[in-house]
Amino acid sequence: MPDLPPHTSVKTYSSNFPLTENPVSEGGIWINGLAEGIDWADCVTANGMIHGGPTRMQVAEKRAEQATLGAGTDDAGGEAEGDYDDPTALITGEWGSNQYGKGIVVAHNPTDEWFQEVEIRLRSEIRAHWCSGYEIFFRCLTNELGYAEIVRWNGKIKDWTSLQKHIGPAYGVKTGDVVEATAIGNVLTGYINGVAVITATDDGFANGLPGVGFNFGVGDTGPDTGFSYLEFDSWND
Repeated sequence: MPDLPPHTSVKTYSSNFPLTENPVSEGGIWINGLAEGIDWADCVTANGMIHGGPTRMQVAEKRAEQATLGAGTDDAGGEAEGDYDDPTALITGEWGSNQYGKGIVVAHNPTDEWFQEVEIRLRSEIRAHWCSGYEIFFRCLTNELGYAEIVRWNGKIKDWTSLQKHIGPAYGVKTGDVVEATAIGNVLTGYINGVAVITATDDGFANGLPGVGFNFGVGDTGPDTGFSYLEFDSWND
């Protein structure tokens, strides 16, 4: 676990997802990318995990900076393509501005055919035709095609900004790995098994809701990738 500063929690959450729900609700505390956001997809709970629901898959993902599409090269260039209707769900309530998230990874049948990712959302918002906030995520591969990235979602569908990315075996994850993310002040950090592997600074969003996301570009493998456990904490300065 990261060495969090001493604090008084504003709001916390934890679950190992015993329910089967489409979309995830847990008594109405979650809001979802399709149900409330309209332009994105929902998250689902089943078989003791939370994972992404079906996405449009009309325009396949193509990002020059990602793995098999040229990742790791200085001159990759190119515009990102795809629907980017990522399955996304956030936990409602009054959360503190500083946020911490932790998830235990489930990654059945990982493949380099798709960009299967587990994503922790912090300081985020979903409303009709709007999805904003920070996303700290990891590809579910532990070979040279693995990656970690921090992205700022700016609000409108397909409008996002990559703040930092790292590529290689040290940045991917597998079943049983523990991923964590923090947003403390303007510093965003992602962790794998207690080790900080990626960080970025940004002043775009100071408040919002925590939650999860999953990549849209995974074909029909959405139920293979998710979290068997999640927890969140938050506090103010």
